[in-house]
Amino acid sequence: MTRTVVVTGGGTGIGRAVAAAMAADGDDVVVTGRRQAVLDRVAAELGVRAVCCDAADPAQAEALAATLERVDVLVNNAGGNTDFDRDAPGADLKALAENWRANLDANLLSAVLTTAALDGKLADGGAIVHIGSIAADKGAGAYGAAKAALASWNIDLARTLGPRGITSNVVAPGYIASTEFFRDFLTDQRRDSLIAATNTGRAGTPEDIAATVRFLASPGARQITGQVVAVNGGEWPTR
Repeated sequence: MTRTVVVTGGGTGIGRAVAAAMAADGDDVVVTGRRQAVLDRVAAELGVRAVCCDAADPAQAEALAATLERVDVLVNNAGGNTDFDRDAPGADLKALAENWRANLDANLLSAVLTTAALDGKLADGGAIVHIGSIAADKGAGAYGAAKAALASWNIDLARTLGPRGITSNVVAPGYIASTEFFRDFLTDQRRDSLIAATNTGRAGTPEDIAATVRFLASPGARQITGQVVAVNGGEWPTR
């Protein structure tokens, strides 16, 4: 039976790579995002379905769920460091609160709302994969805290969905090249330092992350749940 795969933030970067990998496997892939033009282009290029949806908006998450009959794999990829979208750091407590809420909405609430909205559509024996970040361990202000919260919530989610045979895991990338994550703020010096911090001597690629997501959604990973899988070239090792 053909699986239905939903990838939030599927228009560019990691999300697009995940969508491409799943579509190549013959899955029925639905990509979501906030930019209709980007989604339309990806849909045409990959042969996937596209639904314009802000994953952090409850009404839009509910509308997305209404378009779907069944979801076998959910990839919560929507997010990013929203501090990069601001002209300057918060100068007062009101601005600071706005900065933190923006990151929490983009990186935590988006996954929580999408998962809750699709809960009744999630097929038994399915898989959920959230895209976290090395920043959850290394620290990166509101963004790192939001990704750490995502990893903590994933533990409870895995416990809740386990009786239905649904797995839930986090893939935590390190530095990934060829994405929009850093906007135009990444200098050559900073890029070189991030690569030098790895054991592999190279930047990660969206395809590296897509391959890990693909495995976690495969039959071979049915006993892996509640975990954070680090894909960072050894920059931040675990044991």
